[in-house]
Amino acid sequence: MKRTHLPLNALRVFDAAARHLSFTRAADELAVTPAAVGQQIRALEDVLGVVLFRRTPKGLELTDEASAGLEALRSGFLHFEDAVRAMQAGQSSHVYTIAAPREFFSAWLAPRLAEFRKANPEVRFSLVSDEDADFTEANLDLAVRWAEGPGDLEGTALGETGRVTVGEGCWIAWPGDTEPEGDDCESPPLSVGDAGQALAAAAAGMGRARVPVLLAQSWLESGRLQHLGEHAESRHGYWLVAPTPQWRQKKVKALVAFLAG
Repeated sequence: MKRTHLPLNALRVFDAAARHLSFTRAADELAVTPAAVGQQIRALEDVLGVVLFRRTPKGLELTDEASAGLEALRSGFLHFEDAVRAMQAGQSSHVYTIAAPREFFSAWLAPRLAEFRKANPEVRFSLVSDEDADFTEANLDLAVRWAEGPGDLEGTALGETGRVTVGEGCWIAWPGDTEPEGDDCESPPLSVGDAGQALAAAAAGMGRARVPVLLAQSWLESGRLQHLGEHAESRHGYWLVAPTPQWRQKKVKALVAFLAG
């Protein structure tokens, strides 16, 4: 059903004038002039087709039509205030919903979230494995994406960009490097689903792979790799992203600062 357009500003002025029974005191409350209050009231009367106030020797009085709708109007404003508080509550929530590639979560993100939670024990995390999940549908706060930049979202790069070669032998293909070149193999003998699987395969001696530097460094530091090979520049990197409203939330700013610091 199509909603009727509501003159909310004029209704707010009417509420103030009805409480004070004075355009002057209503103007003081709303930080406008009495003339502006009178203009809003007249415009509202034109829209509604009723008279809202009458002037008497004792001052302003509400008409029966105005009194009939006043209680419902004030109840509606209270509901608006409740709605605003509910929307703002997300900024103080301690639950983070984050989408990230599985290999990135296990190798890099998980230990850092654990450190963040040590300093903020009230924090809870909900992880989504689909890095391309829709922010609205998945109710995401943040996402980590292997991309050339943040695109239409707000974002910051995490760590060093580029890729590095690990392992020896024929190339291992994965979605971030689907057609490796530069060896004698006619085609990659092994194709895997993500960079983490490519790293595991290379570490197991099943070939070599070009994988994100950030992941390979994490594996090297944990002893799962013995050395890193040639570094290759790449426009791709791991980006921490979110739409502007989420990016500006206090809780999101705190986690972004920690992860990108």
